[in-house]
Amino acid sequence: MKKPESEFPSTPALADALIVDPFYLAISVDFEHDMAARKAVLASYFGYSLGEAERTGRCLATEDGRLGAAAWLLPRAAAVDTAESAAKNEFLLATLGPRGHGNYHRIVEFMAARAPAVVPEGAWYLSILGVSPAAQGRGLGARLLAPTLAEVDAAGVPCFLETFTPRSVAFYERLGFRTAARHLEPVTSSPYAIMCRLPGTYLASSTENG
Repeated sequence: MKKPESEFPSTPALADALIVDPFYLAISVDFEHDMAARKAVLASYFGYSLGEAERTGRCLATEDGRLGAAAWLLPRAAAVDTAESAAKNEFLLATLGPRGHGNYHRIVEFMAARAPAVVPEGAWYLSILGVSPAAQGRGLGARLLAPTLAEVDAAGVPCFLETFTPRSVAFYERLGFRTAARHLEPVTSSPYAIMCRLPGTYLASSTENG
């Protein structure tokens, strides 16, 4: 059963942190003239995404639950993936405006077609990481990722992420990620990086940024 958004108190922080990201600007474009509505739509999106991560991956929040969160998706059986994808599309149709819904699918399809060329099979996917702007610089981002990075190291599996934020690249590099490819995404007209990480490369001292 999907949790109500109120059970994910980090969603406003995620909206504040990630609203400048080209992907999130594109999927909330129908609300571009109403900042409060735009943030509310993104908070709802993040609430759904955190629930999806709880069901089929890993969902971690800051200690008080409000300053940020990380969402991971793990490889899913075909039947589970089909059901989750259909449910998510139904949610997106009801939440995003028509332009945003179209943008979402065009961007995701573009990125999904390019990831397999550089992402190892069976990799875990870091879908979302965000920390409230007021709380950044305290090492919260690295601490949010530490438990799952330790888990993938213990399991001997790779992981990957996609980022539209150039300044985040150095942060992820300190955690063992390396840029595997760069592309220009046509809907947002923005470059993004695919970053991969092999197991056993977590730097335990990496607590800066985030």
